[in-house]
Amino acid sequence: MDVFNALLPIFTEYGYLAVFTMLLICGFGIPVPEDVTLVTGGVIAGLGYADPHTMFAVGMAGVLIGDGMVFAIGRFQGEKVMRWRIFRKVLTPERYASAQGAFEKYGRWVMFVARFLPGLRTPVFFTAGMSRRVSVGTWFLMDGVAALISVPIWVYLGYFGARNWDWMWRMVHSFQYGIFGLLGIGLVVGGVLWWRRRNCGPRAD
Repeated sequence: MDVFNALLPIFTEYGYLAVFTMLLICGFGIPVPEDVTLVTGGVIAGLGYADPHTMFAVGMAGVLIGDGMVFAIGRFQGEKVMRWRIFRKVLTPERYASAQGAFEKYGRWVMFVARFLPGLRTPVFFTAGMSRRVSVGTWFLMDGVAALISVPIWVYLGYFGARNWDWMWRMVHSFQYGIFGLLGIGLVVGGVLWWRRRNCGPRAD
């Protein structure tokens, strides 16, 4: 709520530009919740300061461009950027190691999951670019499909809850728990399949 209250007057005054800029910042791992940013964008649309469908388009552009910038930096300047002290505060060695481990287990699907996990999204996209194991097309497909799920949920939830914040925040928390639950099930299933492939390969007669 504190972040929402801080963003609301800024978004109300500066509209789409403020939402787009904040989403770019979110893409670099700055601790501002992306879902709250999108919900707040939806709220100002619900209050009549913006068009909800344009806000959805701005939200898609903001998250994809922000994620794409992280992917591109990893791809073209990864080794250099990793030596920057300020960047290591965002992409800690622990987060980078977690992203590498996730790629080993789940392959390209980790990019789809990462879109819903703020603490993992930046290191995963940076690692995907830096490792050059993921093509631009694959990254865009995985991130784009995930964004088509998450962005409209938050924007339109803010739009329809603009005049009933108690209901809106209850729904936000319900959707968050639901998404995390589904992701947890998917990760467990993926982990089991990965373990079976690794340990139950074809045996020689």
